[in-house]
Amino acid sequence: MAREPRGLTYREAGVDIDAGNRLVANIKDSVHRTHRSEMIGGLGGFAALTRIPSGYDEPVLVTGTDGVGTKLKLAIDNDRHDGIGQDLVAMCANDVLVCGAEPFLFLDYYATGALDVDTATRVVNGIAKGCELANCSLGGGETAEMPGFYAAGDYDVAGFCVGVVEAEKIITGSAITEGDVLLGLASSGPHSNGYSLIRRVLADQAAPPGDDLLDALLAPTRIYVRSVLPIIDHAKGMCHITGGGFTENLPRVVPPGLEVELDLDSWQRPAVFSFIQQAGNVAEDEMLRTFNLGIGFIVVTRPDDADEVKRQLEDKGESVATIGRVVKPSAEQRGLRIGPSP
Repeated sequence: MAREPRGLTYREAGVDIDAGNRLVANIKDSVHRTHRSEMIGGLGGFAALTRIPSGYDEPVLVTGTDGVGTKLKLAIDNDRHDGIGQDLVAMCANDVLVCGAEPFLFLDYYATGALDVDTATRVVNGIAKGCELANCSLGGGETAEMPGFYAAGDYDVAGFCVGVVEAEKIITGSAITEGDVLLGLASSGPHSNGYSLIRRVLADQAAPPGDDLLDALLAPTRIYVRSVLPIIDHAKGMCHITGGGFTENLPRVVPPGLEVELDLDSWQRPAVFSFIQQAGNVAEDEMLRTFNLGIGFIVVTRPDDADEVKRQLEDKGESVATIGRVVKPSAEQRGLRIGPSP
């Protein structure tokens, strides 16, 4: 009797379930290291379960989601995947922190055409490292193989962060007044913004980027959670300098009727930004609207508190500069004024 022909398998269609199982085995230990006491259960369930952290009388949940953008393409093209996961956590956790919230739960989504277990392991281990830096549990995630949807070797990631804050301690910036001081915390580089422009600049160069330039461009985004939470009671407003740079982000922090006066000479701009500006002939206004220029996070505080807050942040390992102040608006209110600080 003739044997019936074997039917088409999911693997032959481009989805390798066994590869997904190997990935889960590879990341199990690094994910477990992130788990806080609030986590219920382990990796592999249909959903992540967690208790709300204790110590809050009226807890408010704060959520954030983001990706890494086209920095991914630079990492993929140069086989540098290990820092991308930290970038992903940082973009979400730092946003949640702006509200005064403590991040405590993180989920990720990893999508690719065909799962490369080694690459995915490097990325997810980086996510776990970022969660440890943010003191945030990596509750789980989703790995999606989508044959024909992504080019060979490409992948995308998205992150989802949950934080908690006491209702009466939510930071909105509404308490900011004239004379308040802006403390800028140093970035590690461009973080995860402006990479479409960066990649265009690189494409126009005669030679591919060297290792030193790649190190500067692909340095993982700093996570400010552990440094900023201890001084949160002194923060009247905060700002995560991401897409839109200073021009778009800073005006969102101050109340109507006030603006920020920013002193661009108050900190040392990292060399990587000078390279981008000069190599691409990028105008200063465009740099301000696109990049963090070496300042990744800003805390607005009372003048009388500024020195002590700066000291505490530096004790946590941050490089901090007094970069501006809150002032009354000019005749044509713009929200941001470039000028000297006192």
